[in-house]
Amino acid sequence: MPLRVIITGASSGIGTALAKYYARRGATLGLIARRRNELEQLAAQFSTPVQIYSTDVRDAAALQAAAEDFIAKHGCPDIVIANAGVSVGTLTQIPEDLTAFQDVFDINVMGMVKTFQPFIEPMRKARSGVLVGIASVAGYRGLPGSAAYSASKAAAISYLESLRVELKTSGIRVVTICPGYIATPMTAKNPYPMPFLIDADTAARKFARVIDSGKNYAVVPWQMAIVARVMRMLPNWLYDQFFLRAPHKPRR
Repeated sequence: MPLRVIITGASSGIGTALAKYYARRGATLGLIARRRNELEQLAAQFSTPVQIYSTDVRDAAALQAAAEDFIAKHGCPDIVIANAGVSVGTLTQIPEDLTAFQDVFDINVMGMVKTFQPFIEPMRKARSGVLVGIASVAGYRGLPGSAAYSASKAAAISYLESLRVELKTSGIRVVTICPGYIATPMTAKNPYPMPFLIDADTAARKFARVIDSGKNYAVVPWQMAIVARVMRMLPNWLYDQFFLRAPHKPRR
């Protein structure tokens, strides 16, 4: 039986690359994003069954309706990938950035929770399924000028760990993927070097390999795992000196 895969943030970047990858494998897809036109154009490229849902991951009721519709038509999904995310520069001292902080947390953290929630009971009844959360190595340490993004990804990593343990005996596997730098519209405006940058199609293949492998945690690409470990081990005084004058991600 073909895989059934749900992907949020499917209208661009890694989400689009994941949709194309799983379509090539003949999967039945449920694609979720805010931009309907982009979803329709993407779905038109595939010969595999596709359901599209023009939905904001901040809207729990809409995600619940999408989940119920997909399950009614195709059955419980095998894989749900919470990929939707945003990244903007933020500075706490600027009042206007409070909205950006809220948006980043609502999408990157609560959007993941709201994506998974409707599928957990159906997966529990089926005693199978994989919930995949796309976090980031940015969650390992707080990056100056990216406080909202770093904090949201740190929260995502912790949330996914909690969920993994909660569902340990349910038959549901929880997978945390922490990408490094992926060439997408989100990273295109970064005004600093991005070591070990890979394109979105390569990232999608690597993500799928992690999911297929049975692992519950991975950094992609593997070179960034070394960088992340080193960053985590740095004492605060050295980390502060190293990043004190680092370029900041542009504010929106």
